[in-house]
Amino acid sequence: METYDVIIVGGGPAGLAGALTLARARRSVLVIDNGTPRNAAAGHVHNYLTRDGTPPAELLALGRAEVAGYGGLFVTGTATAAKASDAGFTVTLDDGRLLGARRLLVTTGLTDELPDIPGLAGRLGDDVLHCPYCHGWEVRDQAIGIIATTPMVAHQALLWRQWTDDLVVILNGQPGPTEEEAAQLKARGVKLIDDRITRLDPDRTAHLAGGTTLTRDAWVAATRMVARDGLLTDLGAEIEPVRMGDHVIGTAVKADPNGATTVPGVWVAGNISDLRAQVIVSAAEGLTAGAMINADLAMEDARLAMG
Repeated sequence: METYDVIIVGGGPAGLAGALTLARARRSVLVIDNGTPRNAAAGHVHNYLTRDGTPPAELLALGRAEVAGYGGLFVTGTATAAKASDAGFTVTLDDGRLLGARRLLVTTGLTDELPDIPGLAGRLGDDVLHCPYCHGWEVRDQAIGIIATTPMVAHQALLWRQWTDDLVVILNGQPGPTEEEAAQLKARGVKLIDDRITRLDPDRTAHLAGGTTLTRDAWVAATRMVARDGLLTDLGAEIEPVRMGDHVIGTAVKADPNGATTVPGVWVAGNISDLRAQVIVSAAEGLTAGAMINADLAMEDARLAMG
């Protein structure tokens, strides 16, 4: 069985940054990735200093080349299982191969769950947006519609108002704003429509239950963000709800500030443990986790050398 110092599951910015850090520390590193990044539909990465506007696939290709330059290895596939072993961990791939690792870094990210509205699926990151800091500039001064998916919609609308003064909120069955929130939205010129969307057409026209339609240049919908935590659940890692105020916005793997999970020898980085991390933050967390893993291995190397 092939064995490495560290196996990294997930080859996005967090995983690649961790791999780069570990490879530069002269650790044997293998990255397992199935090619399904969260931001695949997005045209560009933003707020990444010196890389703003880079297509996601290009950023990953650059990262993989840097990791490979220091001896890091890659496998295209899916890790279907992981379990503890005498030497550390055994990872099973979807083709049946078994791989060994002294430590694991899991950076599999999260899944965005959207409301069950016909025509909405598959458009996130294109003309259905979720993050004003990721996409606001690109739709500045355009007609934007917000599909309410949480009770936090007033806060969401006030943020998006920074990028446009043509903003409409469809409450879509969510509770209406409080009296104070309604006053804030009115003062900022945000229009509220108490109706439900029954279908969203490719031309960005929303059909409302009341019989009317509304066409916007872009739509916004907050997602429920669920950690891709299958491997970690199998290992016994603790998963916890993530709240914004009183509202649960998703789930994440519990970890300390350095990425160490509740399972000894297993670290995480990026959106799997930090739902709101943008690309540059995920990369920074991968760097931190990689450094901490190397430090942990260095202490183990010393113990083993002393017998």
